Amino acid sequence: MGRMFGTDGVRGIANTELTANLAYNLGRAGAFVLSDAKEKPTILVGKDTRISGDMLESALVAGICSVGARAICVGVVPTPAIAYLTRYYNADAGVVISASHNPVEYNGIKFFNKDGYKLHDSVEDKIENFLENNLEGIPYPSGTEIGIREQKIEAIEDYINYLKESINGDFSGLKIAIDCAEGASFYSAPKIFKDLGAEVYVIHNNPDGTNINKNCGSTHMGELRSFVQSMGCDIGFALDGDADRCLAVDENGEDIDGDHIIAILSKALKEEGKLKEDTAVVTVMSNMGLDIASEKEGIKLVKTKVGDRYVLEEMLKGGYKIGGEQSGHVILLDYNTTGDGLMTALSLSKVLKSSGQKSSELRKTMTVLPQVLINAKVTNDKKNLHEVDEEVKALIVSAEEELNGRGRVLIRASGTEPLIRVMLEGEDFEKIEVIAKNIASLIENKAK
Repeated sequence: MGRMFGTDGVRGIANTELTANLAYNLGRAGAFVLSDAKEKPTILVGKDTRISGDMLESALVAGICSVGARAICVGVVPTPAIAYLTRYYNADAGVVISASHNPVEYNGIKFFNKDGYKLHDSVEDKIENFLENNLEGIPYPSGTEIGIREQKIEAIEDYINYLKESINGDFSGLKIAIDCAEGASFYSAPKIFKDLGAEVYVIHNNPDGTNINKNCGSTHMGELRSFVQSMGCDIGFALDGDADRCLAVDENGEDIDGDHIIAILSKALKEEGKLKEDTAVVTVMSNMGLDIASEKEGIKLVKTKVGDRYVLEEMLKGGYKIGGEQSGHVILLDYNTTGDGLMTALSLSKVLKSSGQKSSELRKTMTVLPQVLINAKVTNDKKNLHEVDEEVKALIVSAEEELNGRGRVLIRASGTEPLIRVMLEGEDFEKIEVIAKNIASLIENKAK
């Protein structure tokens, strides 16, 4: 049996893989492990707009109450709201029911510890170990010791107020478009920007339980691009289903991805003297254009493996203030303990307003280098071919020399498929495409 917890909690197709029974067991085991030996621990519970959320919430809360814990249900809120509110309410843990940017048939259960951070692998392993052993050792209290369920409908307002106070901005004069992905930010995103004085235009903020992420949000930005232009907006933001990610488009409908956002915000933080050691944390998949832009601004980049949890680990280790991924998962540690799409959008809007520039000008902080990604098919036992075959290694070295510091070669095995991913970046698209195809072809031939 493979590990139940992935990089972002437990996920699967709702009612098939992620069943009510599994949610109940996760509630029992999670509440017990995270209670820190308290007799009456408090667990905060939130969800996104998926139709399966009610079913899973009921089962999860039943599991939490069955070990004597108090479940505080805050309804539909962004995932980062749970991270913040867990700390704000002094809860012992928080849990969100969401599958983020995935289609409606999926759902997930993700825990946060009392400090609002995603769980360490060792804690997840403890929870998983209880599940594998039929919850043996977890008590069944009775009588007055059984836990209770409470609702806190004002929780979303507490989160909104925190964001507004944190950003301390006046967005009057800005025309802002927001795509809420029919997800958890459908109420909070428009309200925050309106409260701060912006002229707000919203699409995909009418969730019905079945339309989350459907041809909208950060994974489908085509409609937002045209909407921003047709409405004459200064900038447009695309959130995902649980609003932990944010991407943007400028007034011309051109993409401002996570790398752009990190470049823009890092520069602004440095100018304010708030960028710890003039350093940002990104993954190895960030575009090399970010390296070039950062070097120009005197900003250092620390690079990690792919995954926001690795970015966060490095940020905490070095005390760094900003980090993230090309996907728009940006962590601003002065404000929250996880990626927060609304805070990202607010921060970018504040820079836009204070700079007096157009968003297309801010976008030029970084120039994206063309990128080519080709998947070379191999058998599972040959997924390290690029590391051991001398001819393949020589071709990779030759490619790096040919790019001569104005591009890069990144070869890595897929974690889930029998593939070796060949990624090249450089200033000349046709050139890097030929090189990538040659490397991928040699790998496939050698793998036969």
